[in-house]
Amino acid sequence: MADSPAPLSRTERAALADLLAELGPDEPTCCTGWTTADLAAHLVVRDRRPDAAPGAVLGGPFGRWTERVMDRTRRSTSWPELVAQVRTGPPVWVPTSWGPVDRLVNGSEMTIHHEDVRRARPDWAPRELPRSAQDELWAQVGFLARTRPRSDRGLQVRRTDTGESRTIREGSPVVTVAGEPLEVLLWASGREDVARVEVS
Repeated sequence: MADSPAPLSRTERAALADLLAELGPDEPTCCTGWTTADLAAHLVVRDRRPDAAPGAVLGGPFGRWTERVMDRTRRSTSWPELVAQVRTGPPVWVPTSWGPVDRLVNGSEMTIHHEDVRRARPDWAPRELPRSAQDELWAQVGFLARTRPRSDRGLQVRRTDTGESRTIREGSPVVTVAGEPLEVLLWASGREDVARVEVS
């Protein structure tokens, strides 16, 4: 019986850690204002400091606390240790380390941030992901697309590798965003400048 493939959350986490180790802490990313060190600190705090999690969503005083924790983590942790913590992920007592939860919340997160580092390089090119990975990312597109700013326009997303479409929001006229699932996911997460999609 063949072994099942490693979860996307693990393969993308490992690939991201490898790239961070190769590039160092001072390289740009697609996250405005963040270097690779900032991105690594964000992931370490996300994995290891549940008390700082609300700030990433709620902003305000919670956001300021999250920023302080990230800044302290970045300044107090050596680069090799920061990368090692990104690579190992959350400790076993944090629910996001548990198999099904890890796959649900970390697969798309690690993939998006891997692309944040890749696509900030001048020589980047799209990469081919296996169909199973694209399917997993497609499952997350709807959630992220619904978080985009509201408007009266309808919103539909379409994956160009299979032709499958999904209506995110009713309205008229309808904006259709088409591309491979990874590209649509990047668009849905606010990375329009680097997402290879067609908007019509």
